[in-house]
This record gives sequence, structure tokens and C-alpha cells, in this order.
Amino acid sequence: MEKIIHEKNTNDSPTPENIKRNWNKFAYYFKNFTSYEVENFISYKNFVNWLHRPTDSAALGVFRLLFGLAMLIDIPEEREGGHIDVRFGDPKICHFPLIDSIQPLSLPLIGVVYLVMWVGALGITLGYKFKLSCLLFSIPYWYIFLLDKTAWNNHSYLYGLCGVLLFFTDSHKFWSIDNLKSQEVEQSCVPYWNYFLIKFQFFILYFYAGLKKLTAEWLSGYSMTNLGYHWLFLPLRYFLSVELIELLIIHWTTAIFDVTIAFLMTWNKSRIWATPFMLTFHLMNSRLFSIGMFPWVCLAEAHLFFQPDWPRVFIHKVKTFLFKLRQTKYATKRSTQCNVNNTITKTNTNCFQKDAKIFTPICVRKSEVTQSFRVCLIILYCLTQLFLPYSHFITKGYNNWTNGLYGYSWDMMVHSYDTISVSIKIVDNENNESHFLNPYAFSQYDRWTKHSDMAYQYAKCIQRNLINDLKINPNSIIKSANFSIYFDIWCSMNGRFQQRVYDPRQDLTKAVWHPFKKTTWVLPLLHELNYMRPKLSEITKDVLSWSNYSDVLFIADFPGLTLENYIAPELFNITLNVIEGKVDFIHKNKLIVLRSGNNFPVESGRHKVITRGDKASSYMYTFVNRTMLNLKENSGIMNKNDKWLPIWNEILERAENYRDFFYHVGNSFLFLIYGVPMPVRIREHN
Repeated sequence: MEKIIHEKNTNDSPTPENIKRNWNKFAYYFKNFTSYEVENFISYKNFVNWLHRPTDSAALGVFRLLFGLAMLIDIPEEREGGHIDVRFGDPKICHFPLIDSIQPLSLPLIGVVYLVMWVGALGITLGYKFKLSCLLFSIPYWYIFLLDKTAWNNHSYLYGLCGVLLFFTDSHKFWSIDNLKSQEVEQSCVPYWNYFLIKFQFFILYFYAGLKKLTAEWLSGYSMTNLGYHWLFLPLRYFLSVELIELLIIHWTTAIFDVTIAFLMTWNKSRIWATPFMLTFHLMNSRLFSIGMFPWVCLAEAHLFFQPDWPRVFIHKVKTFLFKLRQTKYATKRSTQCNVNNTITKTNTNCFQKDAKIFTPICVRKSEVTQSFRVCLIILYCLTQLFLPYSHFITKGYNNWTNGLYGYSWDMMVHSYDTISVSIKIVDNENNESHFLNPYAFSQYDRWTKHSDMAYQYAKCIQRNLINDLKINPNSIIKSANFSIYFDIWCSMNGRFQQRVYDPRQDLTKAVWHPFKKTTWVLPLLHELNYMRPKLSEITKDVLSWSNYSDVLFIADFPGLTLENYIAPELFNITLNVIEGKVDFIHKNKLIVLRSGNNFPVESGRHKVITRGDKASSYMYTFVNRTMLNLKENSGIMNKNDKWLPIWNEILERAENYRDFFYHVGNSFLFLIYGVPMPVRIREHN
């Protein structure tokens, strides 16, 4: 027994032999799991050499081409190139730049900016004057992007980053006009860091999107609702309820996919099995959501996880197949022979031979100092991308109900909003008059209703427009420049109660907002009422079962605040039910005190509900709506006639966007060159 214990201790002791054995075992598993040698990462010099190892540029060239093609489609659509007259034609339209000094150019110059961006995207696609094309695309793109935060999306941020990253790569060395005149082997080689940067950016996209979904909000199934009724999930509805589809498939499966897919695509042994899931995921997203080119850009990048020379291998196999097919067809008529350059002559029938190694990359190496400095910059960029999505403790001014600006945190689809009321009140302080402004009079977007930085910018823009209108219009709604602006916005996030976003008592013309300080006039999300969401769902199902016309609305409000509500005549059988707290109900100068569990019939017309006590109140309206039946019938007819795959309609819509895009760009040049007035469409208010 003592001998066995002694031998065991000897084998586990940190002797040089055991250390070497354990290291070899670790290196073996590391190589088996990642397909990379662990020696590449044990020293900075090795890491530099690893990032600069010669790599075939073929796959990178395919990504460049597909990305450029996607941007050519994106510019008239999500960048709204087909609607620049509506977006930039009215000088009163409010914009929401990240930096206030970034202001829109005049409409004709904006048309030139869009054309330059489009020409850059075309140059990227064709690989012509590649570096210049990247600049022509990226600079206008970031200008348009930074000009208006209300139009931001995570994938918009991604496109801009890809445009910049491509500038630093040599992805024009394959399938490009630039490479037509130079077919030497070394001209088709790129250092591996060209691939690493693009793959890292998409790795962050997937992994961080998954991390953002590992929250109670997402995993409880509150973020994405009503998607289970989509035709994509029709087969699943035969054996799963809509609620289970939304919870298990849409929420849980998506979270698992985002967290793991980048790792599965990186590992050689799982890549072939993960690829169908990636394809299915993005193709489904292209049908479920109106997110433009985002699914297609992700699919255009997916092949970068495979071998870099796969396009050459694929082309070689196709040529081999076609050659053998031709040989079989004409075997009785002629014979062929391959010379040393693989050219075909008429002497032999079975000589088309080529090595399995299609391409041997040979790169011109830079100096070690240059390579080391470049890797330092790459590491700095990667660390920045890892840090920014979690930098909200610094940029406190952008924190509202959620942390940070939507558009760089990769929190895609994590939060859904239901806004029932948006009110902008203008108070003329000198004449003691109140007026209500159309909330969308100066903006076609509504993201400002949920983000304090945009609400602050919108209030300042409204103030400027009203003062300018006062100077030139004697019939202006205000009679003096001394006026106040108040926002009263009611919104629900992820199935919660409807509640106020901003303090309705705050005059936004005098409000204080700072990017690095907490905004005091943003009302907090009532997390203490989260436990009631399952109960709200049960109540909703019960009320909707009463009839085809019945509905329910849940409200929560803060102590001391007053809800001024108007009940339309088409609503009847209205009841106010207090769930928690204490409220004063005022109607026709009559005061009624209601507490938890009380209910009261409500007549159509105006009334007030004042929250009393030291905690938030919660209550609900149940009512019957005569118009709901017609809405449901019309909605059912539309859904019945909707096509599952309206590909042709999408093609026609994109063709129309392109027509409008070139129409506006042409008008811009006609104005700048000949002074021909530009026709501008009038924006319809909501």
C-alpha cells in the first residue's frame, strides 16, 4: 500500500517530466478544440507571427464582394436614399446627432453625399480603387449614421465598422478589378489578421447579443410577443402552444444560439453541424423582422470561418467536373494531354491532374517593428469593442429604462415597447395659455419618446422652430418667446404596466442633460411591480374571453402625479379597478377615493386619476369597444391574403427605391449645376 501511494505521489509531483507531459496534453486538446497551435499564444512574438502568417485572400474577397453588394441594396432602403427629400427636405425637421455640431447639409448636398456613398459601395463590390472606395463609402456612411440617433440599429453600427475594417485589409486581391492586371501568387496573399479582424467583429456581434439575452426579461419570454403566430412557426403550432413557441424557440433557443454559435463555427469539428443552424436562423430573421440587409451580411460573413481557400477549391472542382464531362462526351473523337502548365493538347485522354494544394500563399513580409505595432493597434481595437457595450457606468446620461444608446450595445430585440399616449404641451407663460402640439410635427421617428438625450434634443428643436415661426408668422400658436415645453409619454416595456417615461412637470426648455451624469427627470421603471406580470397576462386572457369587443388597459403611476384621461364615446361598459395603492377619481367635479380592490364605473368624457400616498398606484380599465370587431375582421382578411414569401413584391419595392434614389440624386445635381428647383414631397404626419 505504501509503495502504491508513493508511486502516485511521484507521478503527480511537479517534476520537469510531468510538467512537460501535462503541457503536451494541454497543447493537444487546445489544438484539437481550436485547430490552432498553443505556441502561437504563449508569447507576443509568436502571436505577431501568427497574425501575420500568409493566408489565401479568396474567402475574404468573396466577403468583400457580398458586403459591397448588400450595401448597394441598403443605401436606397435603410439609409433611406430613396426618401432623402422627405428626411432632409424640410428645414424644420428635427435631427438627433450624437454630437450637436454635426448638422445636416442642404438637400442638394445630401444627395451628393448619398451618391458618393453609393459609388464607394460599388467600388467595394467590384474591388476597383479599393482603398479609395472604402473611404468614399465609410466617411459619408458615418456622417449619415451620426447625424440621427433615432435611426440607429445594431446592424447599422456593424456596417460602418465593416467599411472601416475593410479599408485596412487587402480583400481586393481576389475577384476584383484591381487584381486583373496582377495575377502573381504574392498578389493573392494576405496576412491572417485581415481575417481575424472581420471574424472578431462578428464574434462579438453574436456572443454579446447572447450575453444581453441571458437576463430574466428575455428568458422569461417577455421581450418578443405575438411572434408565435407567424407562418414560419405553423408546423410547430400542431404540437406546441403559441406561448411555448415564443418561450422555448424564440427566447431560449435564440439565447443559446447567440452565445454558442461563434464558438461552434470556430471549432472545426462542430462547424459543419452549426452551419445549417446559422443559415436557418438568419433566413428566418429575414422573414420575421424588417431588418434590411442584416441577415444577408451575416450570411456573407459565415463562410470566413471555413478554410480561406475554399473558393479556389470550389472553382477547381467545378472545372475538373466540367473537364471530365467534356472528356467523356468527346472521348471517341479526340484525346488530350496536359503540359507542365496544365494546358490542354490533343494527345492523351486521362491526364488532367492537379495537386490537392490549390494555392500556396507567399506574402511580402514587413519589418518586425511594423508588425508588432500593427498588432498593438489590433489588440487596442478589440479591447475597445469588448468594453463599449458595457461602458454605461460612464455614459450615464444615455441610461433610461435600459442602459445606453440603442445601436452599439448589441442588445438586439431584447426590449419591446408599447406606447399608448404621447403628449407635448406648450405653455405660453406670458399669456397663460396652453397648447398641444402634434408629437410628430417635426420628427418621423418615435425613439425620442424613450431616450432622454433625444427628448432633450427634440424639445430644443421644437423651441427653435416655434421661435422662428413666431418671427415670421403672426398667427403662430404662441404669442411670446417665453414658453415652456412639457412631455407626457405613457409606455410599457416588455409587458409591464403603462407608465410615464419622463416627469410631466419638467419644463424641457430648462432641463439639464449631460452625457456623463444621471438624468433626474427620467422616471424610473417600476421594477417593484414586475411580480404582477403573470397576473396581468391572466387578467388579459380573461377579459378578452368576455366578447370580441372587450379589452383591458393596465396603468401604474407615481405618487402626486395626475392622469388626465379622455374616454371616447365608442367605448362603453368601462370600469376602473384599483389593483394596488390609493387614488382619487375626479369626474364632473366629483371626488371619489378608491383603494386596492375597489372598482368604479366610468362614463365617456374626461376625468382625472390622482395617485395618493407614498408609493406607486396600479389600476386597470376594462371596457368594450364597438370598433374592435371591424379591426379584427380587416386584420384577418389582410393576414389571409398575405403571401408567405413575397419575394417578387420585395424586388419591386427595391426597384422602386432605386428609381427614387437616382431621381433625387439627379435632381440634386440639376440644382447644383443649373439651379433647377428640387421637387420635395410633403411628409405625412401620424
